[in-house]
Amino acid sequence: MTKTRRTYTDEFKREAVRLLESSGKTARQLERELGIGKTCLSRWKRELEEKGEQAFPGQGRVPPEQERMQELEREVEILRQERDILKKAVAIFAHPRR
Repeated sequence: MTKTRRTYTDEFKREAVRLLESSGKTARQLERELGIGKTCLSRWKRELEEKGEQAFPGQGRVPPEQERMQELEREVEILRQERDILKKAVAIFAHPRR
């Protein structure tokens, strides 16, 4: 029997952290009330404090700096391919025809 991993929306996580800060309840109490796993709330709070608006990127969304890195890696790969094509062309034209 396999367990399915529960996922929570960005909005849910932010609201849960806001509730933790404003309710006066402990993280463990809120985790039980909300039906989320142990230490989830503490981890969400820490991530929100560290990353701010970039916290909880979700599936498919990447932080802007990682997106930029991926763009640059694609560009480097294209430039390498173009360089290799030019090297082959130079080698072909450098040999005299018979």
